[in-house]
Amino acid sequence: MSVLLTTLTLLLTLISAVTSSCTPSDLAALQAFKSSLNEPYLGIFNTWSGTNCCSSWYGISCDPTTGRVADINLRGESEDPIFEKAGRTGYMTGGIPECVASLSYLRILDLVGNQISGKIPANIGNLQRLTVLNLADNELDGEIPASLTALANMKHLDLSSNKLTGQLPADFGSLKMLSRALLSKNQLTGAIPNSISGMYRLADLDLSINKISGSLPGWIGSMKVLSTLNLDSNMISGPLPASLLSSTGLGILNLSRNAIEGNIPDAFGPKSYFMALDLSYNKLKGPIPGSLSSAAYVGHLDLSHNHLCGTIPVGTPFDHLEASSFSFNDCLCGNPLRTC
Repeated sequence: MSVLLTTLTLLLTLISAVTSSCTPSDLAALQAFKSSLNEPYLGIFNTWSGTNCCSSWYGISCDPTTGRVADINLRGESEDPIFEKAGRTGYMTGGIPECVASLSYLRILDLVGNQISGKIPANIGNLQRLTVLNLADNELDGEIPASLTALANMKHLDLSSNKLTGQLPADFGSLKMLSRALLSKNQLTGAIPNSISGMYRLADLDLSINKISGSLPGWIGSMKVLSTLNLDSNMISGPLPASLLSSTGLGILNLSRNAIEGNIPDAFGPKSYFMALDLSYNKLKGPIPGSLSSAAYVGHLDLSHNHLCGTIPVGTPFDHLEASSFSFNDCLCGNPLRTC
């Protein structure tokens, strides 16, 4: 009996050691990560002492089976009790060292809402198990690393509100598992990569407030699960593809503040369902298409600040819209504007 108890005690000790302490390589990577960052207000990194990173280090979680670091969650803007108790948000400065990419079991890297600067590590693509990369609301600059498109398991990417430059990688569409690609409020240039057409799980694409140029590809309205497309405040030119308006999946389409020209295609149908459709501040001309009246639903509509002309159609959705939806065009008339 005593032998059995001794064996069980030994097993429990071994299991505890696996699930509560870092491997030497993970520990070294976290210590280097800590040395590259500064958190001046709350002393979060004071908890990063000793070798027991899996149970006592703030923001670190480990896989209970392997004992490897799985999540790094150091959000600067958070509802975490440690911030609420201090009565303020916390934030970190510094940079992201390349050693982070050696945390080969990492699934989540969430550093949103800090003041981290420098570049995204060039070897970020080594994190083959990564499913969430959230570096939004920081001060990161430079180009999106080419290796990022090797993150085959990534489902959520948020790099918005940084200072990133250059073009989206041509093979961005290699991220086949990605459902949300949020890259707004940067300084990205170039055209929308054609490879995105093969991202069959992509539901939310936000490239707004960048310097994206070129024309809108026709395939973008044919993406099966794409429900939100925000491309406002860019330098996009050329015509408006009919596929975007006839899409039965898009619910939010914002193309405001570009240089899109030509007529609005008469392509709406009974399955068109737009919670928000914003085409304002472009170079669109001609009439408002009558087929818009056949749409199943149009909530918010903004066609202002274009060169549209003619009579505003009657009936739904036009009967609930205000004059601001149609203002600052060349010669639109009819309710809710002046009588024709």
